[in-house]
Amino acid sequence: MSGHSKWSTIKHKKGAADAKRGRLFTKLIKEITMSAKVGGGVVESNPRLRSAVLAAKKASMPSDNIDKAIKRGTGELEGVTYEEVVYEGYGPGGAAILIEAMTDNKNRTTAEIRHLLSKYGGNLGATGSVAFQFSKKGYIAVEKSSAAEDALMEAALEAGAEDFQAEDSDVYEIYTDLASFEAVKAQLEAKKFALQTAELQMIPATMVAVGDKAPALLKLLDMLEDNDDVQKVWSSGDIDDQYLQDA
Repeated sequence: MSGHSKWSTIKHKKGAADAKRGRLFTKLIKEITMSAKVGGGVVESNPRLRSAVLAAKKASMPSDNIDKAIKRGTGELEGVTYEEVVYEGYGPGGAAILIEAMTDNKNRTTAEIRHLLSKYGGNLGATGSVAFQFSKKGYIAVEKSSAAEDALMEAALEAGAEDFQAEDSDVYEIYTDLASFEAVKAQLEAKKFALQTAELQMIPATMVAVGDKAPALLKLLDMLEDNDDVQKVWSSGDIDDQYLQDA
């Protein structure tokens, strides 16, 4: 689990700044639309859509925007057709980078991603060059101020969580395999724990110490996250706290 806790902590510390960057509503609307297209427009029976709607509500997106995005996904309203694309590459310090994008023009997006990686000291790799270094896990974060550690840990582990972390952050971090994610999330919600984050993450198996390349890697990650077509970015770069505080 060495990569799990470290990368999630990095993402959490970057989160406050990241939320202010880019066009957050655009990214959320794309995810809602694609979720509804793939799994149907009924929130209760579509876990991916349920998570997307939860994220949109957390960002204070108006309900009307959410409803329209769902209807575009199901075909009830006309809209742009998006394609999901995953890019793999390397950044400064040899950190592996996995990029999840959603685009209506793959050629444009590929060119933009390649340009950003090259500009900030990285390079775009072939399919399969990086993905094997990551595992998809369920990730749930609960603010420490809102929950008793023992009660939360007991509820999570009883529901099928595979790991519980309480160090190095102001949130309790819970990890699950894919099969248990929805059950653990539902159990915690039923017990009235306030979930700050509940999503699937691509977690690196091991972290790569990037040393003084950290500022360059952070800049690259920020620029990728600012791209309209990029939904999520994952990296194996081990970034020291001093650089996160300065970011």
